[in-house]
Amino acid sequence: MKILQVGSENAFTLLDVPIPTPEAGEALLRVDAVTTCPQWDLHLRHNDPMFPGHQFHYPYTPGQPGHEATGIIESIGDGVTEFRIGDRVSVWRDPGHKKPGCYAQYVVKPVTDLILVPAKLPVEATASVELAMCVGATFLMLRDRNLLKNRRMGITGLGPAGLIAAQMARAEGATEVIGFDLTPARRAYATERNLVNEAIDSRAVDPERFPSRPGRPTIDYFVDCVGAKASVQFALDHAAEAVALFGVQREDYILSPRHYSVSLCGYPGHSRAAAEYAVDLITQGKLNLAPLVTHHLPLSRYAEGIDLLERQEAIKICFHPWED
Repeated sequence: MKILQVGSENAFTLLDVPIPTPEAGEALLRVDAVTTCPQWDLHLRHNDPMFPGHQFHYPYTPGQPGHEATGIIESIGDGVTEFRIGDRVSVWRDPGHKKPGCYAQYVVKPVTDLILVPAKLPVEATASVELAMCVGATFLMLRDRNLLKNRRMGITGLGPAGLIAAQMARAEGATEVIGFDLTPARRAYATERNLVNEAIDSRAVDPERFPSRPGRPTIDYFVDCVGAKASVQFALDHAAEAVALFGVQREDYILSPRHYSVSLCGYPGHSRAAAEYAVDLITQGKLNLAPLVTHHLPLSRYAEGIDLLERQEAIKICFHPWED
C-alpha cells in the first residue's frame, strides 16, 4: 500500500509498505478521503511546533499529520463488536503522532477512535468529523451555559473551524451569525455559501453597529477560531456575554477592567460525546462539512495542496489515496 511520509524542507515520499493487520480492539480502515488540518500541515512544513514544548522530528511518522479521514472497514481484530466489515466510518480522535496516520491507503485504528457516518454522503462531507468533534466540544460547553439559543454570535476566523462553528451556532438557534476575518476571499466564500449572515474585516468595523467596550457590545458571544492575540482581544472587546477560545493559544493577552462582565471560556477538551454531537448534526442535515473542501488531489500531489493552503487559496484539501 502507499503511505505518505513528510520530510524536512517541503520534501515528502510515498512509501510502499505492507498493509497492516488489526490486532484485538482494532480495525483496518480503507481510507477513501483524508483532509488537511492546516494547522498541523503548515506548522510541520515550517518546523514551527504548534504547541509550546513540542518538537518535530524528520522524517515524520508515516501517514502523519493526516488524522481527518473517512473510509470503509476492511477487517477487524479480535473482540470487535462495534463495527462490521463494510461499515462507513470516520476517525474522530487521533491517538498521537507517534502512530501511523491517515495519509495512506490503509490505516489501523483502535475502534474506540472510529464512529459510524452516513454512507450516502460524499466522502468530503464526512472526512473532517475529527475537526467537527473539536468544535463540537466548545458548543456543548456553550450550550450547557445557556449561551447559544436566541443569541447573536460572532466568529473570529473563517477558516475550517469557523465555518463549522457558524453552522453549529445556527443549529443551536442563533438569531444571527457574523464572521470576522482579515481575508477578503474567505469573507466572500462564507457569505456566498450562506454559512454566515455577514462577514466583516475586523479592522474596518462600524463602531455604531458594533460598539466595543467600554461601550455596550451588540454581539452576545464570540467563538475565537484564530488564537492570535489581536483576534482574542477583538472578541473580548466586542462580546456582551462570553468569549470561547477554540483557536490554539500561543500568545498572552490582556484582561482589563472593561472586560469585567465577560466570561472567558477555555477549551473543554475532546470527547466521544462531541463526536456523536457532530455526526448527529451531519445526519440531520444541519452540518455540512463538504464546503470546507475547496480542492481534491491525489496524495502524490501533497506538496501542491499545502502550497494552496500556504497562499490561502484553499480552505481544506481533500486527498484521495487511491487516485494517481
